[in-house]
Amino acid sequence: MNISTSSQMASSSPDAPCSCDCFVSVPPASAIPAVIFAKNSDRPRDEVQEVVFIPAGTHVPGSRLQCTYIEVEQVGKTHAVILSRPSWLWGAEMGANELGVCIGNEAVWTKEPVGQGEALLGMDLLRLALERSSTAQEAVHVIAGLLDRYGQGGSCREDPEPFCYHNTFLLADRTEAWVLETAGSLWAAQRIQGGARNISNQLSIGTDISAEHPELRSHAKAQGWWTGQGLFDFAEVFSLTQQPVRMEAAKARFRAGCEMLQRHQGNITTEVMMGILRDKESGICMDSGGFRTTASMVSVLPQDPTKPCVHFLTATPDPSRSVFKPFIFEVGVSQSPQVLSPTFGAQDPVRILPRFQTRVDRRHSLYRGHQAALGLMEDEQEQAQQLRKKQQRLEQEGLEALRGLLTGEQTPPPQGLGSLFQAFVEREEQAYA
Repeated sequence: MNISTSSQMASSSPDAPCSCDCFVSVPPASAIPAVIFAKNSDRPRDEVQEVVFIPAGTHVPGSRLQCTYIEVEQVGKTHAVILSRPSWLWGAEMGANELGVCIGNEAVWTKEPVGQGEALLGMDLLRLALERSSTAQEAVHVIAGLLDRYGQGGSCREDPEPFCYHNTFLLADRTEAWVLETAGSLWAAQRIQGGARNISNQLSIGTDISAEHPELRSHAKAQGWWTGQGLFDFAEVFSLTQQPVRMEAAKARFRAGCEMLQRHQGNITTEVMMGILRDKESGICMDSGGFRTTASMVSVLPQDPTKPCVHFLTATPDPSRSVFKPFIFEVGVSQSPQVLSPTFGAQDPVRILPRFQTRVDRRHSLYRGHQAALGLMEDEQEQAQQLRKKQQRLEQEGLEALRGLLTGEQTPPPQGLGSLFQAFVEREEQAYA
């Protein structure tokens, strides 16, 4: 039975936080011998995103793991991860693990109904995949298995009015990338072994399907969405005939992202990806109504396994007025307290039923300093220019450190690399003092 468009659109309000953009460049599209991953996380305007380091762990067989809403069975070993996440939930909008796997997710609506019941959020699936996968391809299978066992669902924003969606994912490692697009527990995946690719809140996998749910086509046929004749186009078969407003707007961002990647084909660098994430004209750097780009990430994953992966994270809103700071999994890496939000334990509104009846102040130290600086930049033009120059100089140092590591010109001690992100966070905070 086909689902009416109106029931789907009821899940999306005009200010719904349903726009994000993910990008990847796989050689020969990259200017360097590395896969480059990037994402803007567009969320409710006042939502705080923290950067959380979770060390590798070993776990008791059969133990349970509490995610945002539900428990799942834990695995014996988990990888260390760095996550950029809305501070009220367990999962993450984007992140990387110690083996160089990166994932970003996006909201999507399809002909499959979006349930109101609590299950795994797409952001929970993202974190679970990072903790459990050694390659992007393995991460695809981890998410597929979790979807089959637990499903996806639950409100995706900190608000008493539920807001639910399904998810698409861009996954990358040192050698390749995958796009994984879901519709309920069903899914299709596309492998990218060369070139550039982006996703923006819509189904984008057509007939070039590398892997799929075993019942994907039979379900589409049973629902009357596909005749069973000719090529199977996943996006065409599963996309809503009439899209929610925000998904229509995403088409323009998707096209703009495609054009920017194409323009730099063969010459895509870290700086190019940062520039794309900062592009306001296209809407990729979002600032509209009730939501905006609340955090950003760019990761450089060298094909040479002897060179470290470098993950640049902002931990603050609006990449055009933020600093991308380098994080490296190395000796001495630990949590940076300045980008960690306060916790509220059992008194957290996400834990008290009914959920989200009250609000708490989740701002971390760097967020507070950055917001005060942004206010100053809007009021005082001269001081704004000076502050922006400080931000640019700091970011440039991080990019120069990356270049030195990739060329072998710099070989700092491992403990120096492990504390790099913390050092940059401290210097940024000092700039705002």
